[in-house]
Amino acid sequence: MPDTAPKGLTGLAFGGDYNPEQWPESVWQEDVRLMREAGVTMVSVGIFSWALLEPAPGRYDFGWLDRVLDLLHEHGVRVDLGTPTVVPPAWFYRAHPEALPVTADGTRHAFGSRGAICHGNADYRAAAAAITTGLAERYGDHPALALWHVHNEYGVPVSACYCDSCAARFRRWLAAAYGTVDTVNEAWGTAFWGQRYTDFDQIDPPRTTPTVGNPAQALDYKRFADATMRENFVAERDILHRLSPGVPVTTNFMTALSQCDSVDYWAWGREVDLVTNDHYLITDGRRTHVNLAMAADLTRSVADGAPWLLLEHSTSGVNWQPRNPAKAPGQMARNSLAHVARGSDGAMFFQWRQSRRGAEKFHSAMVPHGGTDTRVWREVVELGAAAAALSTVRGTRTEADVAMLWDWHSWWAQSLQWRPSEDHDARERADAFYEVLYDRHLTVDFAHPEADLSRYPLVVVPALYLMTEAAGRNLTEYVERGGTLVVSYFSGIVDEHDAVHEGAHPGPLRDVLGLTVEEFSPLLKGERVRLTGPDGSQPSGDVWTEFVVPRGAETVWTYADGLAAGRPAVTRHGLGEGTAWYVSTRLGAEGLDAVLGRAAEDARIAPRADLPRDVEVVRRTGASGSHLFAINHTASDAKVPLDTPGTELLTGERTAGHLTVPAGAVRVVRLDG
Repeated sequence: MPDTAPKGLTGLAFGGDYNPEQWPESVWQEDVRLMREAGVTMVSVGIFSWALLEPAPGRYDFGWLDRVLDLLHEHGVRVDLGTPTVVPPAWFYRAHPEALPVTADGTRHAFGSRGAICHGNADYRAAAAAITTGLAERYGDHPALALWHVHNEYGVPVSACYCDSCAARFRRWLAAAYGTVDTVNEAWGTAFWGQRYTDFDQIDPPRTTPTVGNPAQALDYKRFADATMRENFVAERDILHRLSPGVPVTTNFMTALSQCDSVDYWAWGREVDLVTNDHYLITDGRRTHVNLAMAADLTRSVADGAPWLLLEHSTSGVNWQPRNPAKAPGQMARNSLAHVARGSDGAMFFQWRQSRRGAEKFHSAMVPHGGTDTRVWREVVELGAAAAALSTVRGTRTEADVAMLWDWHSWWAQSLQWRPSEDHDARERADAFYEVLYDRHLTVDFAHPEADLSRYPLVVVPALYLMTEAAGRNLTEYVERGGTLVVSYFSGIVDEHDAVHEGAHPGPLRDVLGLTVEEFSPLLKGERVRLTGPDGSQPSGDVWTEFVVPRGAETVWTYADGLAAGRPAVTRHGLGEGTAWYVSTRLGAEGLDAVLGRAAEDARIAPRADLPRDVEVVRRTGASGSHLFAINHTASDAKVPLDTPGTELLTGERTAGHLTVPAGAVRVVRLDG
């Protein structure tokens, strides 16, 4: 089993995607000189280079890549070497047009972008294996090699193909998963609308139909498409393990919930040697640093708490949103070190040198169009020095306070058509719960619903529409043993096949919550309801209400108006040694904070009122000691209390009692002891 850390790195990884093939060789010498100036320790190479490496079928040209890797090694820069299988060459598609993916309505995509791949196509799989083998045989023991980087951002922009070849693969996948067609009929509920099958050959992918198709079939096709991509990754990974032993293999995830919704990262996290992630700010007017923290926490959780690596983010603006603002001065460092605080063993960028041509020429880079006499370059050099100063952080683990349950299968199922309200969004609820926990200065681990939760005093479930019976038992046992649980509405409704659990809602959560839900009552657009609480507070909700019947739970907040007026809105249930809370409407930040505040009291989590809003405080601990990260996202200096003295690594100053963090700055204290 290879080491999980990039081979040969002794500190944090710092660098970016390096695409020297876009530039004449005369630029390469300047590149490595500037890399040394910036403190670059690793770059990603060759991710989009298949057409150059194999200009004709079976004819390889490795000469230019030999020179690049040798040059980088000569200047002390480690290499994350890509297998370029995200963009097969034009000659490949000319010979194998059926390798281009087909949409659900029968349209075949064309060559000319990236990621246009039918992942089930046999010719693509053979060609990908061949180029991966050629690279591994040539560079498997190259002295610059630190990490293998398979493909690029699986699932972006295409995950599922609906061609006839994939249809045949889907049938085989169903036969392996279910055994008989009768079992498929039972799981999918095909008795409804007369959809029953008598042979696997009658089953097609969920292609475009006159009205809504079978939701269980659509859910299984998402699983099939994800598994098909993962098979391709595993095939390349196994070639690399065999021909380049001892070098870890990864592929770059996109765990931010807004950026990739077709990949089950719980499953993928078990297949990579090192979890890596790409993260780009969604500049939609919200607090972008909160989404960043959430993505970093989710990535760390996919890595089972182990150190991971931020493999891409941007030095400043991106180029693919409707409006692409630049990052503010100092924001590059704050973004980068916030990822490090939450478990990344480095900060890498897309890309090293800003392109002059192509679709991403306006995407920022470490070396911008303006060269080295720019703010971005000066901040890159400063950040490189900071990364070098934080070498003792490498290998430590981030400490979390609470857990949030998340399951991609549940998200897929809830996102299908004909749910009670299109305004209910699982991701929005996850964002909302996370933001309240963030503002309470609680570091969050994400967890699969069937994972061991015993180490967390508080577990929140923002939206878990699909829940297995095993997950329900897990949560019940968690509360019985002393845990505090908070569950939001429309959770525990269906099983793994999108079949409604037998009996009253919310299925496997009835006992732990001490209630049943007689009926959902979604609200019309713009409609709101008021709640009344024990202290006279009147938070409001929108989108959703329910007719809740307590079966042992106590009512804490009540609906003051709407169809459910006078009925419970928020409940609390003592079970065994713990408590379980239920929220039956979409609360805003103030109301949600009130509920989570009460739940935190149950969980004996002390409030952290001594920390200012938008000042992150996160700890990483390991063999090299304990490191406290304080990240100030505000325009004012902030004071952070310190219970242990230490040395601030970015300034070298000794600290005790409290830590002053200048406006917009980051401080990292290596605590004594």
